[in-house]
Amino acid sequence: MTSENKTWKQNLEGLERSWESIGISNDFLFGKLMRKHPGLCQKLLQRILPELEIDHIEVMETQKSIDEDIDARSVRLDAYVKDDSERVYSIEMQMTDTKELPKRSRYYSAMIDLQLLDKGMRYRYLNDSYIIFICPFDLYGKGRHMYTFDGRCKEDPGLTIGDGATRIFLNTKGTMEDVSASLRAFLDYVDGRLSDDSFVQELEEAVDEAKKNREWRHEFMTLMLRDQENIEKGIELGRTEGRMEGRAEERQEGIRLMVSALRDFGIPKEEIRKKIQEKYQLTEQELEEYLK
Repeated sequence: MTSENKTWKQNLEGLERSWESIGISNDFLFGKLMRKHPGLCQKLLQRILPELEIDHIEVMETQKSIDEDIDARSVRLDAYVKDDSERVYSIEMQMTDTKELPKRSRYYSAMIDLQLLDKGMRYRYLNDSYIIFICPFDLYGKGRHMYTFDGRCKEDPGLTIGDGATRIFLNTKGTMEDVSASLRAFLDYVDGRLSDDSFVQELEEAVDEAKKNREWRHEFMTLMLRDQENIEKGIELGRTEGRMEGRAEERQEGIRLMVSALRDFGIPKEEIRKKIQEKYQLTEQELEEYLK
């Protein structure tokens, strides 16, 4: 067996192991399950937002792309939902802290609004929207399981702006008794802790069933291979620059591409730090600049 074939076989075996160990926290699987089982998505939304009455989900798309302008950055949503009251929801699994999540949520909200409001429509017809991120880290470091932002008045916190836009950040590592037991059971499940909660059990059964889906398995492995290729491109760009003195921009682009691909691949920050340090021998200050 040639070294190239051996490497390919090892990659394939690694992808197969990744599929076998996949869980609800994987954005690909999460999106697939929410689309196939809208009832589960409805139950999840009801746990997050118990004050709302959600009878059923009317419209649902997963891995939905929004690209309103050729010069604007496109958005891909894990799960995009509209309920029977015309409220819209974007539900995202966010496994890595990219240090830009608050502004990313702002951008998502703006892009969704652009899609919802047709030319000539009055602003009052904009749907109420909820941007929800599910994270295995505490974005604000306060120990809460849930942080909800709805445009409060600085001078009068009891007054909201009333624009219908809400952004929510869920934290699986919360320590406070600030959410319902049912929502906490879901967050624990995302964090890898199974319980006898009925909804969690339903999700676990759906995950087990999903692993038998050959079409999803093939799609997942194809996407993973694409990500691996992006990582290799980043490495090669860096190597090329190393052979071509004076091409600092190529080297920087190679490092950025590698960091971005590793993040998309779900690699922890410390592991990313180690990999790019091995390849590029950066100073601590340079490392921090690329890992922001």
